[in-house]
Formats: sequence, structure tokens, C-alpha cells
Amino acid sequence: MKFKEPIMNIILSHHAKTRMVERGIPLEDIKTTINFPDYTISKEGKKEAFKKINNKILRVIYLEINNYIKVITLMWK
Repeated sequence: MKFKEPIMNIILSHHAKTRMVERGIPLEDIKTTINFPDYTISKEGKKEAFKKINNKILRVIYLEINNYIKVITLMWK
């Protein structure tokens, strides 16, 4: 069984940083959601990763650019 290699180069947009603080979302939860999502969907060139964390679902919207991830926004669903 081949495991997905975790992506370490994650950049947060200014908007994502603001939402992270406002919504009390730790960076580790963002990384876990991107690297080990429950499921993902692709929309208009962006990806949305979803992960259940502490009885809530974290939704992270991001772009894959070369060898890094740029997080656009995030929210509890």
C-alpha cells in the first residue's frame, strides 16, 4: 500500500491567516486536513479538503502551485 507523501510547503494567504485567527483554527489542523483529508473535491482549479476534527468538519480551500500549497480560506462546516 502506497501512502501519500505529506506536503510540507504550505503558505497561508492574508485572508486565510485572518480566518484562522477569527475561527480559532490551529495550523496543525489545517496541515492535517490538507495532507490527510476525509475527502476532497476540485472546483475551478481549486481544491477543497474536508476533515472531521472534534465533531466539526474543517473545510480548507487551496491551490496547488508547483511544490507548495497556497491556502485561500478555511472554515468550520
